[in-house]
Amino acid sequence: MMCEKCGESQATVHYTEIINGHKSEVHLCEKCAGEKEVGSHFSINHLLAGLLDNQIDGNMKIDYVEPQKCKVCGMTYNRFKETGKLGCSECYSTFNDRLNSLYKRIHGHDVHVGKIPIKSGKSMKVKKDIEKLQLELKEAIENEEFENAAILRDKIKKLEKNIKE
Repeated sequence: MMCEKCGESQATVHYTEIINGHKSEVHLCEKCAGEKEVGSHFSINHLLAGLLDNQIDGNMKIDYVEPQKCKVCGMTYNRFKETGKLGCSECYSTFNDRLNSLYKRIHGHDVHVGKIPIKSGKSMKVKKDIEKLQLELKEAIENEEFENAAILRDKIKKLEKNIKE
């Protein structure tokens, strides 16, 4: 689909606005979208700010009375919401709680699990499974669930045998 403004470039920004039940769509290339504000409040900064707002259940927002500042660069969370960029590495520690909730909303979790290379992926997955089972085994022993512990022990031995083969 071509840009509706210049008609020369491929449209990469698709904006839909519904006002009083009337739907209007605008399709622009990146250059034209940057030059013109689409609708009433369109910009990438507004999009990021919407993601960064702390909402609890859709009706209730948390407002922080005293702005928290980074000790090193002086960045505030509101400034981060406007720009989408942190000032320094210390900002990650300063805004940790708010960033974690942001990570959860964007990625579904706040812990980076990484990617496993295809070549060594099978053995790495088995090793992770063994580590997990060992933690479960330790917990089962502490809770005196010896039947469950025996099952877990057998699973661990089977997985370890598969690695050696």
